[in-house]
Amino acid sequence: MADLTIYLGNKNYSSWSLRPWLVLKQTTVAFDEVVIPLYQPTSKETVLKYSPSGRVPALKHGETIVWESLAICEYLAESFPNFDLWPRDPAARAVARAASNEMHSGFLALRRHFPMNIRSSFPNRERVPEAQADINRVMAIWRDCRTRFGEGKGDFLFGHFTIADAMYAPVVTRFRTYRVELEREADLYCDTITAMPAMLEWAAAARNEPMIVEQFEF
Repeated sequence: MADLTIYLGNKNYSSWSLRPWLVLKQTTVAFDEVVIPLYQPTSKETVLKYSPSGRVPALKHGETIVWESLAICEYLAESFPNFDLWPRDPAARAVARAASNEMHSGFLALRRHFPMNIRSSFPNRERVPEAQADINRVMAIWRDCRTRFGEGKGDFLFGHFTIADAMYAPVVTRFRTYRVELEREADLYCDTITAMPAMLEWAAAARNEPMIVEQFEF
């Protein structure tokens, strides 16, 4: 049994679970994972056994419990500094943190109108103005990060993979599920994220999950 265990929600629907799992995969350290089906009568009771907030994801590292996606990512960055999960350059690191926190706290219309559903395809979803504004803002963030910090250094937002990429990975899945029209550079960035071996592994698991949550299948 590994010293690290991450507790997750349904891989097909849980965007918040994907983020720290993806970061954890980049460390290449051994870990166990436990998927807890959400939206079931006993889900909250089960999650409370592992997470004091009653929500997933949660990370157990020895005797330490860390809950909440971005907090887990920060903990991993501090615990495994050799993997450069934040950019080393102070200016780039500040922007990466700002972009990550904006994703963490914002884009409510995008989340509401385009919930994560990896195994499905809904190309005809209406683009309400509020959701389109969020889409435009996401593309602007990606454009700025790539232009200022990533161009010529690699295909991720800051050249190499960072927590910022993990924070936007569920957005990439949404753009693919709902066939959102993007700028060329944003589309190429989506290709980069989608092609990551860890993302391919997560997507395969999502497609094979037996759990179906009807409120996200429309």
